[in-house]
Amino acid sequence: MTSVNFANDLKDLLTGQNVHVQLSVPQLVEAATSRGEAVLTREGAVTAETGKYTGRSPKDKYMVEEESSKNKVDWGNVNRPISSEVFEKLYAKVIKHLKEKDALFVFKGFAGADHESRVPIQTINEYAWHNLFAHQLFIRPTAEELKTHDAEFTVVYAPTFKADPSVDGTASETFIIVSMEQRIILIGGTEYAGEMKKSIFSIMNYLLPERGILPMHCSANVGQDGDVTLFFGLSGTGKTTLSADGDRKLIGDDEHGWSDNGVFNIEGGCYAKTINLSRENEPQIYDAIRFGSVLENVVVDPDTRIPDYNDDSLTENTRAAYPMQAIDNIVDPSVAGHPKTIVFLTADAFGVLPPISKLTKEQAMYHFLSGYTSKLAGTERGITSPEATFSTCFGSPFLPLHATVYAEMLGNKIDEHGVQVFLVNTGWTGGVYGVGSRMKLSYTRTMVRAAIKGELNDVPTEKEAFFGLEIPVEVPGVPTEVLNPRNAWADKEAYDQKALELAQEFQKNFEKFGTVAPEITTLGGPLQK
Repeated sequence: MTSVNFANDLKDLLTGQNVHVQLSVPQLVEAATSRGEAVLTREGAVTAETGKYTGRSPKDKYMVEEESSKNKVDWGNVNRPISSEVFEKLYAKVIKHLKEKDALFVFKGFAGADHESRVPIQTINEYAWHNLFAHQLFIRPTAEELKTHDAEFTVVYAPTFKADPSVDGTASETFIIVSMEQRIILIGGTEYAGEMKKSIFSIMNYLLPERGILPMHCSANVGQDGDVTLFFGLSGTGKTTLSADGDRKLIGDDEHGWSDNGVFNIEGGCYAKTINLSRENEPQIYDAIRFGSVLENVVVDPDTRIPDYNDDSLTENTRAAYPMQAIDNIVDPSVAGHPKTIVFLTADAFGVLPPISKLTKEQAMYHFLSGYTSKLAGTERGITSPEATFSTCFGSPFLPLHATVYAEMLGNKIDEHGVQVFLVNTGWTGGVYGVGSRMKLSYTRTMVRAAIKGELNDVPTEKEAFFGLEIPVEVPGVPTEVLNPRNAWADKEAYDQKALELAQEFQKNFEKFGTVAPEITTLGGPLQK
């Protein structure tokens, strides 16, 4: 039996004289700057530094081991268990810490644009700029909705409270703890605001499958005829670039649910990388950063207040948070029909995978579970040549349940709605990184647009020899010699060797899915050599 009354403690905290609920954007901007938390840029964005933590702290993320969830959670490196006792003691300390602050800021909103499946949430923040971040990233309620808002999940965020690992049972001073039973996310010891966004996504990945909804780490857009396309892909694969299409409206750029009604955005805003951002290359993002937007770790000239998006002296992971409404050509509200097309994006630095190929349902499930792309030399310390990297369901850090839960839901929805699935390689052709060249973006755009328009649904294909992928023989506007990757290599034997090596990397990675249906491996994976 718990020794902490979570509901009463929250109620007591929120009735304090220091609590400010649902402040407007101008009020939060004023609070953040007047309190010295942040400074204004020339365009009126708030820019803040997050100290030594400039990204997520995955090794400090825990789920409370509770009776109702312990047999559902896929425990391991992603979902680290922590006891109820440790959680309760930390929670009590954080509540006491926050009560002593001169001001607290509360945002009430929703996760999920679909009214039937949205989750009411609230964030309690020590920093005004963190509360502004929540205001811009999550779905804001109307005045009427606010009157009856009753949070199902609460984020309690105390960045200046640092845990003592020897006393508090954590791995470091930082902690992100999710309690499904108490409906609380407890965050401390880090100022990186992205922890709020991804913690909410994690709980949605737990809750939505129970409601028959597939949560997805993807971007989504919709055409004039209501045809929806989903784009899955890890960093550097072109997900943001390819989903931004002047002829199609953006549903969302990062997190979605797929229900019996169709696709909906889980968020109300965008959290975009800004390193080397320019109006020329990414005008939508550049122009969205204006009054009320939040910049993280972006260096700003102290006199002109002009951001230097090329400066990575604080981190390469510079970010901007802004509402969806700051972008032109969006769906508002962020809800659309069922997908007709799914695109899996990979940047294969080995030059092995085709620039576009059609996937069967089993192949789609296999590549969804694999979540493959490449890390390039120089992108991380110690990487001197391209390396294969895999992120389950293109979002492994945020999956509380076993990966096969999500893959089986995807397979069922592909069947039910007759979805066409394509694997698109935006990486290298004609050789490995350093020998070959990167696939031209213009070719990739042409292939993706042809796939979305249904022009590749019934075209003649040839089977690739190592992964069993069906490659269109012809795509108008794209040279035929680049379609089959083996043809683009001068040394065919070298291609065969590299393709075999990559296929073996896939097979080795897939061994961790011990409970996956055998036909997914045999029909969806690399051909046995």
